[in-house]
Amino acid sequence: MPTPFPNSRTESDGSAVIRVLSYNIRSLRDDPEALARVVGACAPDVLLLQEAPRFFRWRKKLARLAKATGLVYLTGGAPAAGPAILCSLRATVESTEDFLLPLTPGQHRRGLATAVVRFGTARVGLVSCHLGLQRAERRTHSGLLLDRLGDLGVDHAVIGGDINEGPTGPAFTLLAEALQDAATVAPRGGTDTFPAPAPARRIDAVLATRGVEVLACGVPTGLPGVTGSDLRAATDHLPVLAALRIPASV
Repeated sequence: MPTPFPNSRTESDGSAVIRVLSYNIRSLRDDPEALARVVGACAPDVLLLQEAPRFFRWRKKLARLAKATGLVYLTGGAPAAGPAILCSLRATVESTEDFLLPLTPGQHRRGLATAVVRFGTARVGLVSCHLGLQRAERRTHSGLLLDRLGDLGVDHAVIGGDINEGPTGPAFTLLAEALQDAATVAPRGGTDTFPAPAPARRIDAVLATRGVEVLACGVPTGLPGVTGSDLRAATDHLPVLAALRIPASV
């Protein structure tokens, strides 16, 4: 039997184990009920979305997803050009901010959804990102993402995103050198994330700053309640689930 995925909890030293799910949901154009079942089975404390609805009635669509998964909407969607953040009621929210990245002519607008939250005494910054289709743009935006981390004013942060390139690409490499690529630190479950019906590339990731302990990370295949049919029906990407221990704030 597969090793159980670590559950959320608060430790005696004040640190917090949280589940973070990063998921490209293709603007909810596929099967929202299958998507809600996958998210619900993963039981995330934090849901970092890419390609969240950002046009007609985008707020209502995100609110409906939050209700279906037992989460609350924090930030993102249209103001962040797609990335969004949802969280459980376990989190205490300190701040949120959406940040638009420089526009590359002829390309889609890109942005970051960011938040600072607490789980008890454990304080963590959150970033959801979706990098572009052009190699040079991705490299530039990954550098700006790292700059933005420094502006959050936190000791610990977690980033979830659709990097749009594999681990050997320049943007992914830059991020993995500055941060922990959680799926390589403590792999659990599947690896490749795209395309969902026959995954052949790992282009989605959860990354964390040094000091965050990665307990497990990967595509949640084999997790109770997560079925192959739902993963294929929910959207064109597979999700990445990470269990992380966030140290207590001093």
